[in-house]
Amino acid sequence: MGIRRAEAAIGHIEAFNIQTGKFAWVFHTIPHPGEIGYETWPKDAYKTIGGANCWSGMVLDEKTGVVYLGTGSPSPNFYGGNRAGKNLFANCILALDALSGKLKWYYQTVQHDLWDLDPPCPPNLVTVTHQGKKIDAVVQTTKDGLIFVLDRKTGVSLFPVEERAVRVDGLPGEQPFATQKFPLKPAPFTRQVITMDDIPDPSFFPEGNALFTQRFPETRHGGKFIPPSMEGTIFIGISGGAEWGGNATDPDGILYQNSSETPHDARMTDLAASLANSRSAGNRLYLVNCAACHGQDRKGSGPVFPNLVDSDKKYAVDQVKNIINSGKGRMPSFQNLSENDRNAIVRFLFNLEIEKKQAGAEGDESVATLTSTNKSFPYIPPYITRNRKFIDKNRYPAIKPPWGTLNAIDLNTGEYRWRVPLGEYPELTKKGIPLTGTENAGGPVVTAGGLIFIAGTEDERFRAFDRKTGKMVWEYQLPAGAFATPITYEANGKQYVAIAAGGVRNGHKPGGWYMAFALTD
Repeated sequence: MGIRRAEAAIGHIEAFNIQTGKFAWVFHTIPHPGEIGYETWPKDAYKTIGGANCWSGMVLDEKTGVVYLGTGSPSPNFYGGNRAGKNLFANCILALDALSGKLKWYYQTVQHDLWDLDPPCPPNLVTVTHQGKKIDAVVQTTKDGLIFVLDRKTGVSLFPVEERAVRVDGLPGEQPFATQKFPLKPAPFTRQVITMDDIPDPSFFPEGNALFTQRFPETRHGGKFIPPSMEGTIFIGISGGAEWGGNATDPDGILYQNSSETPHDARMTDLAASLANSRSAGNRLYLVNCAACHGQDRKGSGPVFPNLVDSDKKYAVDQVKNIINSGKGRMPSFQNLSENDRNAIVRFLFNLEIEKKQAGAEGDESVATLTSTNKSFPYIPPYITRNRKFIDKNRYPAIKPPWGTLNAIDLNTGEYRWRVPLGEYPELTKKGIPLTGTENAGGPVVTAGGLIFIAGTEDERFRAFDRKTGKMVWEYQLPAGAFATPITYEANGKQYVAIAAGGVRNGHKPGGWYMAFALTD
């Protein structure tokens, strides 16, 4: 998460003939001159702006030969001063002819995205009964807990969606879009705005209460789609709502969606000022490439974005060089940087720059003009985000529960069948605190026998729920976290459900298990 690097690849959709391997067609998600949507970007955006990719997966309707997909947000996230307009076809649900790539229709869920609210999972194809008629629909859930139910043929929403005015008081150079979509039905499956009503109970969560009480009044709040700012905003989105694990639907048109409600505190930093005040090229390179995740102060944010203060006492130089070069976990490779620039970052982290500079090492001045018009260097936004999870020292979200839920939504009516907490902190349960749910990743699978299987929780358990009532009917303590979506299959006349327990998320111990369970009559 965090800022998407400005040199992110453009996410065009391409098709290839699987029999010959030959290229078949391309759909430009950042339109070229003369194409639909070109006018929604600056003139040469297709040459310089990245993102708008289908990172979350796609689905094919074999009967009609139409492929459906969701597209990512444009690059960079959180500041769009270089991409005025609604930015088609970023943040869209697309219907493309599978043989030709021709656009059937599009539906943009967020216009000029400044919050990284792109679709996080593949859409689902369902058949629902709507106003007395059977309709083939496509359903897309979002990071901020919205559900879009569209007619598969036309892309028209089956339920009311309001286009409302939103705040446009963005950072200098920013041009936020004046309206955004608000589906009225189904209701969101996460809270949409953080308010004082979300302050955690001080008797149960004193640390979270203190953090909320201190930080919330300092932020911009009071509505949704507030443009990013130096004061910051606490919002549900990243690590919230739906995630890449997706969801499940049954033949009755019921959608089963797990949800996280871990808020983030996103504050913008004046990068140009920080660069001007930086003491070295290594520091400047760190600010551009690393600070969005690890912070200008290098203190990080939990195990996902580790603290880099005193790196010389925690890591070996070669170890850090290898991670920067090859990537590790959620950190990408930075091979786009020259070796001199990567070495400059390492010298900065290990407080070696003065000695190395005195020794005449190369690379310290390689980015001395980062804020100039140097054409060889990619676009650098004047503002970048410092995006931290809004959690207390115990790693509990600093808002009142629930922090994770499993939801059953009737797509025929748009009404909820049930909603239950998903996940448990045993130490809180022992104190008599009702189930809070936990942040979760990975999705559910629903069986013809009426069970929903899902893992993905912080407590590393695998659970089964009754699909009609939402009652938990089984759970199993896994040897490691299973942050994946289970599968179900048949072998020798017996049904099984299997899950990958790989661990390694939010500081969890690593694992390496594939575990299968037999379903009994």
